[in-house]
Amino acid sequence: MGGRPRPLRRASARHLPVKRGGDFLVLLSARSLRAFGFGFAAVLIGVHLERKGFPPVVVGAVLSAGLAATAVYGLVLATWAPRIGRRRGLALTGVLMALAGADLALANTAWLAVLAGATGMISSAGSDYGPFSALEQAVLTESVPPDRRNRAFGRYALSGALATAAGGAAAALGTTAARTEIFFLIYAALGLATAVLALSLSPAVEVAGSGRVALPLNRRIAGLSGLFLVDSVGGGLVAQAVIAYWLHVRFGASPLLLGPVFAAIALLQAASYEVAGRLGDRVGLVNTMVFTHLPSNVLLLLVPLSPSLGWAVALLLARFAISQMDVPARQAYIVSIVPPEQRAGAVAVTGAVRGAGQAVGPYLAGVAIQGAAFGVPFVAAGALKIAYDLALFGAFRRVRGEHELASTS
Repeated sequence: MGGRPRPLRRASARHLPVKRGGDFLVLLSARSLRAFGFGFAAVLIGVHLERKGFPPVVVGAVLSAGLAATAVYGLVLATWAPRIGRRRGLALTGVLMALAGADLALANTAWLAVLAGATGMISSAGSDYGPFSALEQAVLTESVPPDRRNRAFGRYALSGALATAAGGAAAALGTTAARTEIFFLIYAALGLATAVLALSLSPAVEVAGSGRVALPLNRRIAGLSGLFLVDSVGGGLVAQAVIAYWLHVRFGASPLLLGPVFAAIALLQAASYEVAGRLGDRVGLVNTMVFTHLPSNVLLLLVPLSPSLGWAVALLLARFAISQMDVPARQAYIVSIVPPEQRAGAVAVTGAVRGAGQAVGPYLAGVAIQGAAFGVPFVAAGALKIAYDLALFGAFRRVRGEHELASTS
């Protein structure tokens, strides 16, 4: 019985090479458009809401609502995708992004601003993370041979990072309230474009048969989810939108400076993603996650000690040069320790837990910034993330993905 699935997967890979390659390019195109919008939104959202007269607590509430909604919608889409179709599910997230952008551009009351977050398509981290992740990553996994999986996820992260850098650089133009409104209208247009791209995917991306996606609830996924919860609470405390807002409040940094800074951060992340895919092939996915993430969190602890804006930016650049190398490794790892039919469910479950943890962070950070406790988010985040790194290595260093085991044998 153990030998049957492998020939089926090889036959499937030979059967649809053209469609799969085309679908992979469509996924990368949609990711790039979304990431461009997410890149400038992460820089501008805090400043934009402040210009509209909203206090820091409301800014934190908007970001928290976005992260919480992302977690819920990710589970819903992964569960019902076989019935509504993966293409329609991905298109729906594009429509939600369009609604979020239009809402942010026009909102003049706190509840309307929070409603934009409730779409689940507000990026506080500057990364392409949302309810679409489970479906996209499941399709991506099946679109390349197993021995190319690590690098495919690295390339997937790379395309998003380059587009995020472009978005961050473009945010430097958001120097007035009128201009930031235009940016969020552009954000809405990008959402509609990604919806169109999703509908252009081939029928090969759909799940065979009907019914709901199996949500894996085994010990491995439960253990990973618990660890991701700890990491994501820390990540929410220092999401890029929070950092941008902190630099603005603490040192008076304007979008004219914040845009290029976060563009540089995105470029560093892009380079690290390409390295991460290759490093995963050499040292393993868990080692890649831990040995790059741990030193980045030590640097995070040093950020609030910065005596000037220059020092703060330098430490953040050093930190982000290695902090996101765990992202493609984590994505490839999750889909490789469950059967193919459970991949979207595994991404959705772990993503929901991560989203729930991240949702707490921005609100707490908003309160801390309002109370001038400038170092609290960074110290708390660094401590939580270091604890996560050590626990992950201790619990999963011997658990390897299916393609890692296959390459070893």
